[in-house]
Amino acid sequence: MTSAKRPRARALTGALATLGLSVGMVMTTGASPASAATWPTANGSQGVSSTISVSGTKDYAMKRLYGTGDLGSGSQDEDQGPILELADGAVLKNVILGAPAADGVHCKGSCTLQNVWWEDVGEDAATFKGKSSGSVYTVSGGGAKEASDKVFQFNGAGTLNVSNFAVKNFGTFVRSCGNCSTQYKRTINLNTIEVNWKGGRIAGINTNYGDSATLRNITIIGDGSKKIIPCQKYIGNDDGDEPSSNGSGPDSSYCKYASSDITYR
Repeated sequence: MTSAKRPRARALTGALATLGLSVGMVMTTGASPASAATWPTANGSQGVSSTISVSGTKDYAMKRLYGTGDLGSGSQDEDQGPILELADGAVLKNVILGAPAADGVHCKGSCTLQNVWWEDVGEDAATFKGKSSGSVYTVSGGGAKEASDKVFQFNGAGTLNVSNFAVKNFGTFVRSCGNCSTQYKRTINLNTIEVNWKGGRIAGINTNYGDSATLRNITIIGDGSKKIIPCQKYIGNDDGDEPSSNGSGPDSSYCKYASSDITYR
């Protein structure tokens, strides 16, 4: 909800492509991300015409899901439904979201996304919507590419932890909502992220609501001019206006990282 959406044509199934991360990636905190590997091969494909509700644990065993019908327009419209909607506490494992991907995955409360891959991000890859400050959203492993706007949209309250993840061709990797009608303090922790050019911002946060983003072990590949902004600060609002920027770069309160936390290749 932080910037205008632009329609984008999509293939119906989304092609697999090299992104620089493997399914068997090292999951140890602080480990270097894998490189020069390929995306997982889908174990079959399934069209989804209406949102699938998930509670408990759902393991798709690397099946590809893609939108059809109302979920198959391939647009960037704000009012699209998700392919998957996770109940509070749900765990989603081993799935590939192809194209069209609609609005990806919605988490209604705390959730875990483990080894989830987006071949061609729709409106957003995942949106986190819990209302409790104690909500925890965990993204472990996986990757996303072709996100003309955002990959992860953080609309709710709580803490978002993303680790061992690869992203390529994106606008903003993780964005704390800049103009939601209800605003919260949001905490973002990014560890062992492989960022492939091209991209705009890794994290976007609202300083006036007390947000913070901690970046550790970030590898940026192909951005020789260092155009990707590691952490962009904004002045958020709750009236739907486009938020104004409030600087960028590391500090002790909001954008928590040092130059040693980011490696360029």
